[in-house]
Amino acid sequence: MAATTEAMMAAKAISVKRYVVRLSGEERERLEALIRKGKSPAQRLVKARILLKADISRAGEGWSDSRIVKALETSLSMVYRVRKQLVEEGFEAVLSRKQRAAPAVARIFDGEKEARLIALACSKPPTGRARWTLRLLENKVVELGIVDRASDSTIGRTLKKTRSSRIVDSAG
Repeated sequence: MAATTEAMMAAKAISVKRYVVRLSGEERERLEALIRKGKSPAQRLVKARILLKADISRAGEGWSDSRIVKALETSLSMVYRVRKQLVEEGFEAVLSRKQRAAPAVARIFDGEKEARLIALACSKPPTGRARWTLRLLENKVVELGIVDRASDSTIGRTLKKTRSSRIVDSAG
């Protein structure tokens, strides 16, 4: 009997949630309206459903994480992250996308450097060449000190953005 009591206490300890979802009536209404409309990004709708299922308030269903995972066909880590974000950052943070503080990769060509690249691409090509190639431009912008390094694909994207049609050939 002592062994079963210990096992039951251990099971209860495991089931205690570190991040408990307890929604207000207004928050529940907002989530339900969001799901009803169905016009939000899929990720936001999944998060709304997770919150509604995990809610332990009177109006909530208080489902276990494993039951939520099965019902919503999501992962245990997703349910955990949504619970954690609600508790640590608040209701609004769960439903909004995080904005990056800075771009993932810093731009190589700012406005001035981009203008110099375009001017170079529109200039007369090197002797013996009919036109500038992306590889020739790649080498020349480094040689002229416009940028420290650049790939031909970066050059191509930059010129494409400005609709410069002088560069046709990427080999070279």
